[in-house]
Amino acid sequence: MPQLKRRHFVLGTLGAAGALVVGWAATPAASRLVPGAPLPAGNGQVVLNGWVKVGSDDTVTLVMTQSEMGQGTHTGLAMLLAEEMDAAVSQVRLEQAGFDAIYNNQAMILDALPFRPGDEGFGKRAAHQVVGKLLRTIPGLSGTGGSSSVTDQWGPVREAGASARLMLVGAAAAQWQVPASECRTEAGRVLHPASNRSARFGELAAKAVQQPLPTAVKLKAHADFRVIGQPQRRIDNAGKLNGTATYGIDVLPPGLLYASIAMCPTLAGRVARFDAKAAEALPGVRKVMALEPVAASLVGTGSTAGGVAVIADTPYHAMRALKQVDIDWDHGPAASLSSAEMIDRLARTLDADAGNARLDTGGVAAALKSAARTIEVEYRVPFLAHATMEPMNCTVQFKDGAATVWAPTQAPGFARAAVAKALGIDAEKVTLHVTYLGGGFGRRYFIDFLVQAAQLAREAGGAPVQLIWSREEDMTHDFYRPAYVALCKAGFDAAGALVAWQTTSAGSSLGAPSFMDNSTDGAWNTAYDFPQARVAHVPVESAVTTGIWRSVAHSQNGFFVESFIDECAVAAGKDPVAFRAGLLAKDARHLAVLQRVAELSKWGEPLADGPDGTKRARGVAIHRAFGSIVAQVAEVSVTPERQIRVHRVVCVIDCGLPVNPNLIRQQMEGGIVFGLSAALRGEITVARGQVQQSNFHDYTPLRIDECPAIEVDILAGTGAEVPPGGVGEPGTPPIAPAVANAVFALTGQRLRSLPLRLA
Repeated sequence: MPQLKRRHFVLGTLGAAGALVVGWAATPAASRLVPGAPLPAGNGQVVLNGWVKVGSDDTVTLVMTQSEMGQGTHTGLAMLLAEEMDAAVSQVRLEQAGFDAIYNNQAMILDALPFRPGDEGFGKRAAHQVVGKLLRTIPGLSGTGGSSSVTDQWGPVREAGASARLMLVGAAAAQWQVPASECRTEAGRVLHPASNRSARFGELAAKAVQQPLPTAVKLKAHADFRVIGQPQRRIDNAGKLNGTATYGIDVLPPGLLYASIAMCPTLAGRVARFDAKAAEALPGVRKVMALEPVAASLVGTGSTAGGVAVIADTPYHAMRALKQVDIDWDHGPAASLSSAEMIDRLARTLDADAGNARLDTGGVAAALKSAARTIEVEYRVPFLAHATMEPMNCTVQFKDGAATVWAPTQAPGFARAAVAKALGIDAEKVTLHVTYLGGGFGRRYFIDFLVQAAQLAREAGGAPVQLIWSREEDMTHDFYRPAYVALCKAGFDAAGALVAWQTTSAGSSLGAPSFMDNSTDGAWNTAYDFPQARVAHVPVESAVTTGIWRSVAHSQNGFFVESFIDECAVAAGKDPVAFRAGLLAKDARHLAVLQRVAELSKWGEPLADGPDGTKRARGVAIHRAFGSIVAQVAEVSVTPERQIRVHRVVCVIDCGLPVNPNLIRQQMEGGIVFGLSAALRGEITVARGQVQQSNFHDYTPLRIDECPAIEVDILAGTGAEVPPGGVGEPGTPPIAPAVANAVFALTGQRLRSLPLRLA
């Protein structure tokens, strides 16, 4: 992230080891309620803390740090505030947050530290204390990703709401000259039952701001929740239905110009020369210019290719003129790249390199050597595109040495810093408006399209310029989910019991140094209780631009682990659910999720043939990611043309305390469809350095008539004790292995590569 340097993580690591000054590490972290500078107040508004404003019209404004890209986070966070303020969700309005450190997404960074789920030892506590304190001193680290929005703000937003409520109660008590303890709040009002008096929040706002900020607040107990845990319609529904919602491509500032771009078809290629005479002679054309490649941010590798862009009065004029530009490309060293050769090279790497171990119990080699039986298999997953419905776009106006930016971005701090650097100005001179995102999945953490738009705006004479990539440019110039290969080994004793488990993967580390490489997430920290285990990764970078993708490393490791655990069950002669249950016996949460999905899917009972007489079978997978546990059972058949068809998916999730069951179900359904698209179809191939897929005709998502029936069950048995986990990403990892395992149960053919294809 913009100012997050290696030294900060080194400092955090030293703190965890006890090497920092004990007195500093032990002091409380700065409050997340008070910003470094006062927030501006609108007409009729008062600011009660860094997150909450109350208006004389009874509106309650939540300062929103998170981007809305379809996951419903705006609704979930509004519910947290409404709960603690005793306001209605309909009263809540949203206002984009600034770049103060109180808005940093701490959960996303803290969850990336190398500790196993459930580890509450001194090392983890010390590391979280030190890194958490550092994160409250570095501005601009807000971001939306890692299914962390509600997890991160579960404390701060509720505390902000409770604090604001106490200030409103204090104002009412002072006005009525009664003890505050005799007052209570309900439905946006402060009540004094003994005197039958009440006042609206809006009536009390001006006096509430005169109350001192509470030094400590008591949050509601689970039993007292009235909003949290209840189904709530999304607050962004109306705007998306009536067309008033503003996405990046909906921005229309006065005097807007439009830009189209053609980038080198070869990865990281450049413009060698171009002739724009014919294009410049066309009506409506303002400027034709070349743009250099743009490097990835800290969550990816490689550079977007350079290109030629046309600025014109309308999108039509820009697109028409671009076709008339004569361009010669410098294809560069990537011109010989082949994705098939790259993946084969990953496999060969695993033959000679044992990798960097993230988990090593120390006895795997001996256990494998003495095992009565061993199995060894290889799994592969391809490069994948994000394929967001809204292609990359950004609008920038550069005038009088300052910039205004309208961008669908997941990382406002990244975006502001990137635009400032591109224009050679201070970040404080960049005003950023975050629009709705037409899908993100990690792609909108990158800054390539933002930098391009800024460079174009610099040449537009003060007019705003909106750059919109075509679908083809978007598909062929992504930061792709890397390809990975995993070599898995297991050993069994004479009775068929598993005695050793070893997984080594090879692929991109997404540019992370070894101490931050999370390529084994979902493999090294699985809940399975293996007698001996070693999980390692061999970082192998390639010239293909790579980046984070929905569920990040869990996307491949869910497939590797849950496919191989199924193979181990067969090797041990055990039922797949029973085999997993044996390895999860010490983890009550996982075991409850597994047993519930088996119950709902009627695991073990005969499965009827389809209406057309085709045989069907079930497959199971369970995976923990981003604080949530998801199990899925897929029912599949195979058509006479050897096509895999998924008819039903039963999904059970334990995400701790469920904030909004509607959102949880929606995200499980969306994650399953997204994951099925990748499992059955998703594949980006590269030949001669060029991506071969260009649009949805050859990078095909699941069609509506192919979507299975999806049943989602939310297991809230531990909800009162476990804070909310993520829901945007955990639904994706289990679906590919569940389908692959069902195909094996049906056909006896084990598919170890994605996308799943029968011979």
